Amino acid sequence: MRVISRIDMRSGLPEDLRDVLPRADLDVEAALEKVRPICEDVRHRGAAAVRELTARFDGVEIASARVPAEALDRALAELDPKVRAALEESIRRARLVHRDQRRTDVTTEVVPGGTVTERWVPVDRVGLYVPGGRAVYPSSVVMNVVPAQEAGVGSLAVASPAQKAFGGLPHPTILAACALLGVDEVYSVGGAQAVAMFAYGTEECPPATMVTGPGNIWVAAAKRLLKGRIGIDSEAGPTEIAILADETADPVHVAADLISQAEHDTIAAAVLVTTSAELADAVEKELPGQVSATRHSERITEALSGRQSGIVLVSSIDDGLKVVDAYAAEHLEIHTADAAAVAARVRNAGAIFVGAYAPVSLGDYLAGSNHVLPTGGCACHSSGLSVQSFLRGIHVVDYSREALAGAAAHVSVLADAEDLPAHGAAIRARFDWRVPE
Repeated sequence: MRVISRIDMRSGLPEDLRDVLPRADLDVEAALEKVRPICEDVRHRGAAAVRELTARFDGVEIASARVPAEALDRALAELDPKVRAALEESIRRARLVHRDQRRTDVTTEVVPGGTVTERWVPVDRVGLYVPGGRAVYPSSVVMNVVPAQEAGVGSLAVASPAQKAFGGLPHPTILAACALLGVDEVYSVGGAQAVAMFAYGTEECPPATMVTGPGNIWVAAAKRLLKGRIGIDSEAGPTEIAILADETADPVHVAADLISQAEHDTIAAAVLVTTSAELADAVEKELPGQVSATRHSERITEALSGRQSGIVLVSSIDDGLKVVDAYAAEHLEIHTADAAAVAARVRNAGAIFVGAYAPVSLGDYLAGSNHVLPTGGCACHSSGLSVQSFLRGIHVVDYSREALAGAAAHVSVLADAEDLPAHGAAIRARFDWRVPE
């Protein structure tokens, strides 16, 4: 019995490529109706609703959602020195990359006396969501907080689910990561109620302008429901990896990288696209042994054998590129001859990892890139989290009387063409003459 299924496209690619590729089922629309009453409860009852929902879903009573400052200090003081050193290096590298993403204001002289300046302004306040469940994600604290700080966001708050094992606080490593980054506003709140808390605000938590960060289907559904009320980064779904490989790829590396993403969740997606049937055979042979040696073998086996994972055989690298562009993976690894050149041809991916020594695991923690990335095929139109996510471009228009006079006739003509004569009249009102017809 195969650990992972196969799709053979060597005889030609189907027209409906996106529809036949492996993909996880994620019915956010169905989840909307379940999160709607949760969000409404938080809207109307505030902090009391948050506490009651935390007790219902996380099984822990909390007196207050706000994490005390002493708990943050204690978590940092008790953090394993090796973990602290690794987090500090992750933060350093992330800052290097994200600092270079900063925008500068640009002024363009359109005509003498007429300029347009694009001014970049950070959002006022951001709620940053950090998941807690099967795994602990201090790395997601880094990936959310660093670009927001580098963008100049003035007010940051982190929410992460309350953990019964830690007295109703988020995992101490998450708290320690917040403390390392100088974030002192942290809440023991998870799921849809965390998104609603940021959207509407409570007696404890002022409302935010935007919420970012990955989460489960309930978080995704709450983001979709409330995105008119609050800005969102994306509706993050199950994590996914695609690997484009040829006969030069090492099956040990490929198998290990597929497993590394399957480790996240039973509905995580792992897809290998390859021109080599021999590589496919070798990867299939390699998987059982590596899976059995992992701590989370049952979870990984379920993910690899699910409909969202598979091996796709193609006849050429050109066809392989068409497949991975159609799939638009959150993470895409390139294991081919001249991997950099092949990677340069990819159009759709959240992040691209080039060659044998740039695995997705590096990007998850220490590459300096961001790991909050579009999933579910959204990489064909959306980007991962960056400094730009937290900035708004505002055009500042500054025209002198003479510059406006030079544009007046054209504005009047276009206004009349759109049957909006008052637009032209607003121009003429500034002069003591009529614009010639």
